[in-house]
Parts: sequence; C-alpha cells; structure tokens
Amino acid sequence: MVWRSLIVLLFAGVMLAPVHGWSGADRQHEPLTIRTSAGAHEFRIELATTNDQQATGLMHRRKMASDAGMLFVYPSDAPVSMWMKNTFIPLDMFFIGSDGRITHIAERTVPQSTELIGSNGPVRAVLELNGGTASRLGIKPGDRVIHRVFR
Repeated sequence: MVWRSLIVLLFAGVMLAPVHGWSGADRQHEPLTIRTSAGAHEFRIELATTNDQQATGLMHRRKMASDAGMLFVYPSDAPVSMWMKNTFIPLDMFFIGSDGRITHIAERTVPQSTELIGSNGPVRAVLELNGGTASRLGIKPGDRVIHRVFR
C-alpha cells in the first residue's frame, strides 16, 4: 500500500511539474517595444538568458496573452536555430541583430514540430510572440526592437 501511494504521488508530481513551472507567474516580465512604419507596439516579455531557460522556452504552455512573449538573448551574434518541440502555441519568431533590428521573421510556426527554424544569419536575440502577430501588426524585417539588451 505504501508503494502504491508513493507511485501516485510521484505520478502527480510529474504531471503537475510542467503546469506549475510554465505558468509564467514565476517569471519576471519586462516591457519591449517594436517600432514599425505604422507606429509602436508594446509587449510584456519574459527573458530567456540561461541555457535552461532557453532549452525550455515556451514549452508546455497552452495559452499566452496577446501582448506577451519571450526574448531569447545570446552572449554574442551567431546563427541560431529554434524548434517547436513540446510547444503547443503557434508562434511568430523574430530574429534580431545586436542593433535591435529584425533581420528575419518565421511566421505561424507549427506547434510540436521538430523542424529547425533558422535565423538566416547571425543574430543576438529571438523574440517569440503569438502566431499571426507579425501580419496583424505589420511587423517586417528592418523594424526596430526597443529593449534594454539592445542598448
């Protein structure tokens, strides 16, 4: 009987870990602005700067606010590849140079795909927003991302 209780507790802990760990409530949110020819668009983003944060990103989340996102920041400019494994939300990925300019956009990425999505050149960061955000707001390569990491 003790073993059965232990197994049930272990199973419950495993099942709840992704839900608790990826609620977003335990992460710091920061302002980020994208300036386009049509105006500025404000977002509240989470930073992913450590290897662990970058490895998990937005995995296991089932929803995200329309003004929310995650900014993956790398120590220096380099080619970057992303994927959608264990990610349930379609995303737009904005690849950003060290000057804060968007260099490439991968729109409406496919949830749970293991296909690699490349930056098409060296970048300093990748911003993930809800799928369809780029077309909805008219965000294009060359637009500028304003955030403290690009100063």
